[in-house]
Amino acid sequence: MSEDHPKSPLHGIKLEQIITELVAHFGWAELGQQVRIRCFTDDPSVTSSLKFLRKTPWARAKVESLYLFMLREKKRAGGS
Repeated sequence: MSEDHPKSPLHGIKLEQIITELVAHFGWAELGQQVRIRCFTDDPSVTSSLKFLRKTPWARAKVESLYLFMLREKKRAGGS
């Protein structure tokens, strides 16, 4: 889970932004394969995902981890 610390890569990033960027990058189907939770596979929406992830720390941790992985991969692909 993210810490409230400026050095954390998740500092200042809202959960809604994380979900939106993951969906844009992977799509709902792939996101549901990466993180096996129903809010990503059965009638997925940002709203239902936010509701579930705010109540479920283990799922939120997996989503945040996938987001950080995606950022690392994008940075690597960009040559930086």
